[in-house]
Amino acid sequence: QLQLVESGGGLVQPGGSLRLSCAPSGFIFNTLAVGWYRQAPGKEREVVSCINSDGSRTYYTDSAKGRFTIARDHAKNTVYLHGNSLKPEDTAVYYCAIPDQYVREFCSVQGRYWGQGTQVTVSS
Repeated sequence: QLQLVESGGGLVQPGGSLRLSCAPSGFIFNTLAVGWYRQAPGKEREVVSCINSDGSRTYYTDSAKGRFTIARDHAKNTVYLHGNSLKPEDTAVYYCAIPDQYVREFCSVQGRYWGQGTQVTVSS
């Protein structure tokens, strides 16, 4: 089964930082754009950030700008999401996926190869 596998979540204190990792299972995704998404309890899934295939272009939702950084390592076939100055409202299950569309300043919330997600809880 082709899917992406997320890791790195956990409990983080407000103001803290974390690094999430996303790696494919069963395929290589170096020629594909990758997106990070999150879904908080009772809310719809939202885009956090996206990166194009060669890592030269990135997109961040307004709430993520200045606090989250997306990056990819082709040698490790992995995409990372670094988060700093985390807030309780960042608490969510974080997913990575291949977005259906990533062009200019638009990255779709629809995607494929969804994994199980990794829980991030920001709390003291």
